[in-house]
Amino acid sequence: MRDKIEKLLEDVEVFAADSKEQLEEYRIKWLSKKGEITTLFDDFKTVAPELKREMGQRLNELKTRAQDKINALKEKFENQHSTAESTIDLTVPGEPFVALGSRHPISIVKKQIIDIFARIGFTVSDGREIEDDWHNFTALNTPENHPARDMQDTFYVSTLPDMVLRTQTSSVQVHIMENQKPPIRTISPGRVYRNEAISARAHCQFHQVEGLYIDTNVSFADLKQTLMYFSKEMFGADTKIRLRPSYFPFTEPSAEMDISCTLCKGAGCNVCKYSGWVEILGCGMVDPQVLENCKIDSTKYTGFAFGMGIERITMLKYQVKDLRLFFENDIRFVNQFTSAL
Repeated sequence: MRDKIEKLLEDVEVFAADSKEQLEEYRIKWLSKKGEITTLFDDFKTVAPELKREMGQRLNELKTRAQDKINALKEKFENQHSTAESTIDLTVPGEPFVALGSRHPISIVKKQIIDIFARIGFTVSDGREIEDDWHNFTALNTPENHPARDMQDTFYVSTLPDMVLRTQTSSVQVHIMENQKPPIRTISPGRVYRNEAISARAHCQFHQVEGLYIDTNVSFADLKQTLMYFSKEMFGADTKIRLRPSYFPFTEPSAEMDISCTLCKGAGCNVCKYSGWVEILGCGMVDPQVLENCKIDSTKYTGFAFGMGIERITMLKYQVKDLRLFFENDIRFVNQFTSAL
């Protein structure tokens, strides 16, 4: 046993590792549970009593030297790694360069609209894009053969009787009124479809945000103040609004709302056709018959509704002159909005 200890002491003294892997290999060889030094400790019990003191001291010395040598070499390798890292210039851009993605302008404006109305208590309601005739037309005061249906060119689903691609997100509001008791304060953003010729100012698909507020004692003044708040938050504190009488089958009275032109500030330009005003949405008080269709007592509750096209708002906000750009997937167009929030 004495010879084994002395031999291992010599090996430890001259040992030099070239890598962490080699160091770990020798640590296992010497100090693991089945290592040579551990085995010597197991054999120590068989040493003659008169030799135990001497062998015990030498054995402990062997273990201490081996552990110290491994720790010293381990620290050396770690210091070398730290020195190599310190020579790296962390300010140099990584390779390969990965370009940031872009948010679509429709998504940007949609989020802004939702955030504005959320600040005054409006929740967000979502619904299906394939809708039945009742929720898309009849419940909104447009029964079969009603002249108001001529205002919209509808895509009908040929394989499903009385089913259409929704022409407005007002259908979501009908579902809400049928299943939720007042007070109701919600907006319904989503994609809608109309059979129209595609041009710079029209498309067969576009996005809407419809708003609905039903409670006791809701007045037209509440509608006006809500829309004024939205306009100033979206287009700036200097924005002015005006309401013009109009007609929608599900609201009475009805109005269209204009804002002062964001480009010329009301002075007159090509965008506003030199009028100083640009139309952005339709609105009105919910017709009592619509409330009754949805089982809401029209003698107790009143409400207002409004609807706006997100593309229209986006075109005004970013001065986009061709509606088709939103749907053509031209990366040059979308990349203009990389840094937008």
